[in-house]
Amino acid sequence: MGILSGLFRSRDAPKDSTAGSAYRFFMGGSSSGKQVNERSAMQMTAVYSCVRILSEAVAGLPLHLYRYTNGGSKEKAIDHPLYFVLHDEPNPEMTSFVFRETLMTHLLLWGNAYAQIIRNGKGEVVALYPLMPNRMTVDRDDKGQLYYEYQTSTNEAKTTKGGTVRLKSSDVLHVPGLGFDGLVGYSPIAMAKNAIGLAIAAEEYGSKFYANGAAPSGVLEHPGTLKDPSKVRDSWTQTFGGSGNAHKIAVLEEGMKYTPISISPNEAQFLETRKFQINEIARIFRVPPHMVGDLEKSSFSNIEQQSLEFVKYTLEPWLVRWEQSLARVLISPSDKSQYFIKFNVDGLLRGDYQSRMSGYATARQNGWMSANDIRELENLDRIPAEDGGDLYLINGNMTKLADAGIFAASGKENNSDEEVLELEKQDGDESGDAGADTGEDAVSERHHRRGKLV
Repeated sequence: MGILSGLFRSRDAPKDSTAGSAYRFFMGGSSSGKQVNERSAMQMTAVYSCVRILSEAVAGLPLHLYRYTNGGSKEKAIDHPLYFVLHDEPNPEMTSFVFRETLMTHLLLWGNAYAQIIRNGKGEVVALYPLMPNRMTVDRDDKGQLYYEYQTSTNEAKTTKGGTVRLKSSDVLHVPGLGFDGLVGYSPIAMAKNAIGLAIAAEEYGSKFYANGAAPSGVLEHPGTLKDPSKVRDSWTQTFGGSGNAHKIAVLEEGMKYTPISISPNEAQFLETRKFQINEIARIFRVPPHMVGDLEKSSFSNIEQQSLEFVKYTLEPWLVRWEQSLARVLISPSDKSQYFIKFNVDGLLRGDYQSRMSGYATARQNGWMSANDIRELENLDRIPAEDGGDLYLINGNMTKLADAGIFAASGKENNSDEEVLELEKQDGDESGDAGADTGEDAVSERHHRRGKLV
């Protein structure tokens, strides 16, 4: 059992296989014959674009630590030490943008993002340092507690000696991607290695095609017998091979002729294959094709909607993973009921200028946004409170539902016209104005208030 015990480790981070399946990712081999790993995949423009789009989107969003106030609202916890770590500098060597961009890149390529948590004597988080996912192992001890083992390298720093560092789960920020056990995510590159391998093979085919002078391979035929065929072949390749020798005029002697035998790139659907693989890779990361340069299915009428769908269905699940993973290990259990971490996506959800102004007008007229609320969203200076910047206004022709039957409740429908006039004088300004009316119009108005048809 000593030999076999290492083969059956549950709840672990497998290096070459996924738990519960026969899927293998050994040495990055794919069905196309190309080696696929995290670094070679990034040489594909479609993979690089998808990773860059998602990592920069997550890194560019404002990240704040909030606290609940006594009134039930929320406010930014600027005075909390964790706010500076998340919003400004996770460590003295990185900005918040670079830190989140790096971890998001790890998450998209390896399926996991790790960072070491540094705390002071009070237990407060003072720094976060990224860790490479390919050197991290997640396992359980004899008591079933999770721990992390990180393989250090002398390449990271001159003062670092190669070895294994064991970290407690409370000292590691771990953002897992999609996985099978809920603890460790699996690399999207490994899962889609065949699709990415096909894209790499198609790109290499195109490069070789132009390297050979953009001319298909063929056969050199000679009517006689050649003493050294390899010499003729090498001379032909040297003279007419390569993109620099494309379209040169060949002079054939002694009855020699050239016969092409390869199919053309058009017949092989080379361009269609490359285009389809771009959409295939975009589908892996759930990135709209127009964001990686494919505008075939996009138009002026739907591209804005596609961008909003990117925020809702692509970016939001990643943000939730980040928010919950950050809150789980960075906020102490006693503070979780008071503090929470949130990305601000309002900037990405903003429509065009006309749509924003129309929405602001509706909010302003219905009383749930003030002028300063709107100006803050548009990054404009606030209007002083004495000038009405914080006022919430509503249209004057609207009233509460409870006040709709105020005249019926007062019994005015059973009174005569003169009695209604007397009651209206006692009701206030509005009733006083109605009482000032005379003649047929006033009688009609009073009948209308009493619910009668006139």
